[in-house]
Amino acid sequence: MAVQTVASTTDSATANAVDLGPATALSCRECGHRVPLGPVFACEECFGPLEIAYDFSAHDTEELRKRIEAGPANIWRYAPLLPVPADVAAKPNLNPGWTKLVQADNLARELGVTGGLYVKDDSGNPTHSFKDRVVAQALEAARAFGFTTLSCSSTGNLAGAVGAAAARAGFRSCVFIPHDLEQGKVVMAAVYGGELVGIEGNYDDVNRFCSELIGDPAGEGWGFVNVNLRPYYAEGSKTLAYEICEQLGWRLPDQLVVPIASGSQLTKIDKGLQELIRLGLVEDRPYKIFGAQAEGCSPVSTAYKAGHDVVRPQKPDTIAKSLAIGNPADGPYVLDIARRTGGAVEDVTDEQIVDAIKLLARTEGIFAETAGGVTVGVTKKLLESGALDPSLTTVVLNTGDGLKTLDAVAGTGLTATIRPSLESFREAGLV
Repeated sequence: MAVQTVASTTDSATANAVDLGPATALSCRECGHRVPLGPVFACEECFGPLEIAYDFSAHDTEELRKRIEAGPANIWRYAPLLPVPADVAAKPNLNPGWTKLVQADNLARELGVTGGLYVKDDSGNPTHSFKDRVVAQALEAARAFGFTTLSCSSTGNLAGAVGAAAARAGFRSCVFIPHDLEQGKVVMAAVYGGELVGIEGNYDDVNRFCSELIGDPAGEGWGFVNVNLRPYYAEGSKTLAYEICEQLGWRLPDQLVVPIASGSQLTKIDKGLQELIRLGLVEDRPYKIFGAQAEGCSPVSTAYKAGHDVVRPQKPDTIAKSLAIGNPADGPYVLDIARRTGGAVEDVTDEQIVDAIKLLARTEGIFAETAGGVTVGVTKKLLESGALDPSLTTVVLNTGDGLKTLDAVAGTGLTATIRPSLESFREAGLV
């Protein structure tokens, strides 16, 4: 069976300028204006965000399914659906993706979930966060557009992913972070040998600086993965949706709980699910997407609860620093998706985040970073309020490794200290 085209191809001639597979143009999410593929991220007509438009019309559903299933155990199994050249798997890169979808039966019993609870554990990526997925897409765009330096503004995980990907691909890297990040993330970003620059201020200050640098001669030849390469970078999050559905036996989950930083991951997961439906790879049926934030940086949750369509910026104050974006670019689109799918956006306190990290570790042996604590904590809160249906299949995202945010659980330690004798062991009450 032939599948329908996901996006029109009126600008298909421009796709020949660079080799980015099925990508045909950049399309404004607000007004629909289309421009040729290139390192731009804002619409020249309305300043709305640009995203990739594709031509998937050549794909036959069953042949595409077979091609994917025969592909490598990483995101490049989905190369026919991504803005990358056909030979991407042969190029030097970190080959992220195809991480575990853990059936979390112990956690399900603890939370009272009967319909099946899964944790998509992206801590298994090369630099131990989902950011390897998005950087891999941006790297291919950087190659195509002739950039020589890979850069980003980052709350930590992205800095490490860019440093590692650049090292593997032979690019120079220079990344910018808030000056007060967790030390583990600073070390992980610096160890790859690129320049690491701390900016006095929060992530929003860092991001503004990077936007200025792009327009300055000093930034010539620089590919900022989450600024001028953002349309390509963002597509990496679709692979989470692809993997979840394939790992569920080509089936949509009923409910997903996704952390919100900029909001791009959640919006692109929804885009990926919609593409699978249009391509005929999964049955079209309802699903709900829930967004998760920390109370100390909850602009989208605040807007959702107030019934607003506009997200008002906040000054972040939370241990979940990887989610500490006070002015999330995709916030309004997250609100649209939560409402369209029947989901919600909720937040949890720092104390609840720590409790949730320990809960996931104790029940499933998964040590999540603070962002994972946010999603598990919000899942628990949504179940208690009745917003999440415990009888439905639910997937919760863990986007990073707890070893990156050890400070959050620094009080966790020894159960007891004993002398090397059975008598001391018994005295400690351990039997």
